Amino acid sequence: MNEHDRDRMKMLLQQALPPVEGEPEPSRDLWPAVLRRIDSRPTAVPWFDWALLGGLVGLVALFPASIPVFLYYL
Repeated sequence: MNEHDRDRMKMLLQQALPPVEGEPEPSRDLWPAVLRRIDSRPTAVPWFDWALLGGLVGLVALFPASIPVFLYYL
């Protein structure tokens, strides 16, 4: 790539991607909020997890040959 091609590519990229206006970074540190959210996770298992487990047990009961397939995807 010669200098003319680089200049043209730079110009095209500057036209296609305008500069970001405003603050490019968050106004505050987000890590404490992430830690609070991780700590506040509910300890109860949602009902749909139990429904999926029940469906899986039902499928294994009806089709025992599918057990290796399920084990493969674990």
